[in-house]
Amino acid sequence: MVDIGLFVAFTAGLVSFLSPCVLPLIPGYLAYLAGATLPKEGEEQQSSQRMAIFLNSLVFVLGFSTVFAILGVLLNTLLESVAYDAQEWLARIGGAIIIFFGLWLVGLLRVPFLEREHKLQVKRKFSSRYLTSFVFGAAFAAGWTPCVGAALGAILGLAATSPGAALYLLFAYSLGLGLPFLLVGAFAARATGVINRYAHILTYVNKAFGALLIILGVLVFTQSLNLIASFGLLNSLLLN
Repeated sequence: MVDIGLFVAFTAGLVSFLSPCVLPLIPGYLAYLAGATLPKEGEEQQSSQRMAIFLNSLVFVLGFSTVFAILGVLLNTLLESVAYDAQEWLARIGGAIIIFFGLWLVGLLRVPFLEREHKLQVKRKFSSRYLTSFVFGAAFAAGWTPCVGAALGAILGLAATSPGAALYLLFAYSLGLGLPFLLVGAFAARATGVINRYAHILTYVNKAFGALLIILGVLVFTQSLNLIASFGLLNSLLLN
């Protein structure tokens, strides 16, 4: 189950980054935190600006990764001691949470609270730009927009069903979310053009991941996820 969960958690991180209400804002936001500017089309970006954006991207990723690591430790500490006795209930609750967020991402559920945007507003900066990036990276972990909240909520639901693996699941989520941040930070100017070119397909990415979450949630709810991990489900289908 852990291997499947890690794959889903990593994918959830990618989906959070690729969500249409987050991705188009990333290059400009990272550049703002770094105190740099993105060049206009056809202009070259200075190497010092590229390095500043990348370093602040790295610190930004460390900020939200730290928060996710703390969440993983808390889930492990609070739930692992009761996991054995309440395993069935944790599976049902976690599965229901995953299904809920899957239905929302697919568009079959409408929840006004989740559809309300929670974008970060940078009103003041600390004396150090790196400290600013770290703090806003930590704030990002709470959900920049509902898109991030849906994918993260599903992973937290999965982590609740397997508290011993909570830290690894949230680390995989951070990795899936953080690596694209670093790529954009390294190539911010080029990334803007690529994002604008393919922005129209991002909605389909969210819907596809939502469908995956629904299937995963049903398997978790029925405590059947181990069938995939052991290929028992595939074997039974082939034998029948």
